[in-house]
Amino acid sequence: MKIANTLTRRRFLVLLAGSAMVGTSGWAWAKPVLRNPCRAAITPELAASPWLRKIWDGLDPAQVWDCHVHLAGVGDGNSGIVVGPQLSSCLHPLQYGQRLFYMNGGCVEKGTGSVDASYAARLLNLTEAMPAGCKVLLFAFDRFHDQSGQPHPQDSTLYVPDAYAQLLAEAHPDRFAWAASIHPYRADAQDALQAALAGNARAIKWLPSAMGIDPASPRCDAFYRALAAADLPLIVHGGKEQAVKGEDRQHLNNPLRLRRALDAGVRVVVAHCASMGEDVDLDRGQAGPAVSSFALFSRMMTEPRGQARLFGDISAITLRNRPLSIVKTLLTRTDWHNRLLQGSDYPLPGILPLTAPATLAKAGLLPRDAVRDLERTREHNPLLFDLALKRLLSWQGHSFSATIFHTRPFFNKAPEAFL
Repeated sequence: MKIANTLTRRRFLVLLAGSAMVGTSGWAWAKPVLRNPCRAAITPELAASPWLRKIWDGLDPAQVWDCHVHLAGVGDGNSGIVVGPQLSSCLHPLQYGQRLFYMNGGCVEKGTGSVDASYAARLLNLTEAMPAGCKVLLFAFDRFHDQSGQPHPQDSTLYVPDAYAQLLAEAHPDRFAWAASIHPYRADAQDALQAALAGNARAIKWLPSAMGIDPASPRCDAFYRALAAADLPLIVHGGKEQAVKGEDRQHLNNPLRLRRALDAGVRVVVAHCASMGEDVDLDRGQAGPAVSSFALFSRMMTEPRGQARLFGDISAITLRNRPLSIVKTLLTRTDWHNRLLQGSDYPLPGILPLTAPATLAKAGLLPRDAVRDLERTREHNPLLFDLALKRLLSWQGHSFSATIFHTRPFFNKAPEAFL
């Protein structure tokens, strides 16, 4: 009975978290499949699919870097990863259920003795199945810090130290690069940044609501000056965040708060193009109306400061909880394509309920005949699935240009090759 109750509770948590993660966005609902079977290498028959072969037309694999890949684990492999109580306790059912999805999306094998090593090994296996030259950018993830710059582990959803991301990138330089995560309020922020630069970090990653960072605060100025001097890009989550703690700090994810970094000369990448949620239109005052976060991102893309230094990554834009209108806009705004960057938001592409190729096809964004091969590919290699899906998207004769997927120049500190 105890075992049965445990299984029932776990199924309930998974279903509850799946509903929360998918959300509602006006998509026509295709029946979601909850669990990824995590199949091994793609079969020769699937590899011969004309749809999978088509995605490499016009691409140089050596220039294809997935710029949005998360590291995960439980800290059981000397990685230094720390999982907060909201992800590890049934007292927080939504977050706990989400963690089960993340682990399944990353195909973590139970009973291996190390969840951390299993997650990293699967990710390496997926990248090695891609053509030579393809890489992924591994994200570290700093803790929540208060206004005095002190860390609060109990209020941090997840901590992935810079050292672990750097270690994996140095162990597998042909497939991994890495991005540091440094809270700008830390007393040692400048020293940590110099260490990251010495360790060949390719970017800095922030999630303001989770980490307690106000990108518009003068407290960030010294950090911004150092980033600009080093020409190191800053990847910042924009718009609503559902995956980690910080609901009462969602306002920190407002894209308009990133103008301070742009004015300091920093290259800023707005993760997901701020494609979910609403934020206050600060241009109309602190009590201004709430408008879509994507609309604010779009406004910034047209500003002179944005045209020089503002970019967006297209990770997560095809998830069920994003409006299809945003995908259509990004496809047709070809004048933005040299400022968009491919990212997968791995392990999310491996979480089956989150994407519905059939729904995209029904909306006229994908060839219907490609759906079956895409869905099969997702069970073998979510990284390849995400790339293939975005390469096959089209609307009104517009597809994503090859420059969006040729991200290597951007992270090799050669922005002039991108603009």
